[in-house]
Amino acid sequence: MSDQLAISDSLFHGPAGLDPDAATRLIAPVLETADDGELFLEYSESEVVSFDDGRIRTASFDSRSGFGLRAVTGESAIYAHAGEISVPALTRAVATLRDARADETGSIAVGPRGSGVPLYTAQNPFAAMDFGARADVLAQIDAYARAQDRRVVQVTASLSGEWQVVEILRADGSRVADVRPLVVLSVSVVMEQAGRRESGGHGAGGRETYASVTAPSFWRAAVDEAIRKAALNLESIPAPAGEMPVVLGAGWPGILLHEAIGHGLEGDFNRKKTSAFAGLMGARVGSKGVTVIDDGTIANRRGSLTVDDEGTPTHRTVLIEDGILTGYIQDRQNARLMNMRATGNGRRQSYAHMPMPRMTNTIMLAGEASREDMIGSIKRGIYAANFGGGQVDITSGKFVFSASEAYLIEDGKVGAPLKGATLIGNGPDALTKVEMIGADLELDPGIGTCGKNGQGVPVGVGQPTIKISGLTVGGTAV
Repeated sequence: MSDQLAISDSLFHGPAGLDPDAATRLIAPVLETADDGELFLEYSESEVVSFDDGRIRTASFDSRSGFGLRAVTGESAIYAHAGEISVPALTRAVATLRDARADETGSIAVGPRGSGVPLYTAQNPFAAMDFGARADVLAQIDAYARAQDRRVVQVTASLSGEWQVVEILRADGSRVADVRPLVVLSVSVVMEQAGRRESGGHGAGGRETYASVTAPSFWRAAVDEAIRKAALNLESIPAPAGEMPVVLGAGWPGILLHEAIGHGLEGDFNRKKTSAFAGLMGARVGSKGVTVIDDGTIANRRGSLTVDDEGTPTHRTVLIEDGILTGYIQDRQNARLMNMRATGNGRRQSYAHMPMPRMTNTIMLAGEASREDMIGSIKRGIYAANFGGGQVDITSGKFVFSASEAYLIEDGKVGAPLKGATLIGNGPDALTKVEMIGADLELDPGIGTCGKNGQGVPVGVGQPTIKISGLTVGGTAV
């Protein structure tokens, strides 16, 4: 982590910023009487450039810096933050916490141990490729898409990037830093045929530089995929309605797992007993063969972190093993209150937000079945190959998801593409209805953002193809 600390020192410490020793002396009195807490420093740069119908439609660049100071005692946490990294600003924050905590005492917990193994480059994406070159790639995408299919009538492409530098200081003087790049390429096309218009899109990225997503082989594959989806939608028929068996595709359809299962396994919901999984540790919550992990240690993945936003190295945490609930996703506060181990899942959107338990890369592990066998076992059902948006109620586990790419299954064969298919069910119940698990585990292309309590953070998902014996399908055809 020496390179990360060197970068953070150049940004946060010095004549215009904070001396680490002086900062430690300032925060120590207010944190030493708490159960936990930290000073979180952040500097970030972000950019979005979009190209629409032959021209740059928008281009935005933003940079921000600031700190958040948190003191935790029992179930309560007090937080002060500022968009300025300086001794006067930190002094005011310390005074605010001291006054708010006047009657509170605690026993400071031992801080995280280890600094994590760097999982991605520390290079600033914006330094690796100038703006003109990025804009030229978007123009090439537009031209390529129109040349591939004469039915393409509109092309939208965008590049977004972020470079975030964080440092966490604790009352004992320990420091850990992380330098996090993040890039995404998104392509969307509209195609017209016989007066009917349909769209298709594809996005991909990760914790890399722009060089990865602007390589010709990469963006051409993204365009080809967007065109394939739009062409399928032009041939789609209304989705049927009713309860039926469903095959979920590999990769991005793991977003249903993330929303319907993953949130319910976060420590805060279980500590407060507002999750459908509360009190079920050690119980069977899924079919045999269902193993779900949260793994923040996969190199270059969108949801991965060398350390979380409390300074804890990320882990590979087994949540459900062979259908049995074995773990929760934990930050430091909830882990301590539940007498469990912090799993490196304390995450926050920015310095202006307190950390909470959040997923990183949530994945169902592979089984042995083939997609062909799953589809062949179904008389009439749905194959949902890709998902759009969805929502879930954490307390009940009920979910609703729209399928952006789905097909009718009839007599064991994949049939016509469907339009307007939604999947409705209950997460814990759906886990018990998993009948077959494929050997074709895939991770998503790197586009996920998770919202919780008003905070958004990048995440990853993954799963093999799976067969669920019955879900309610919402559609327009009966």
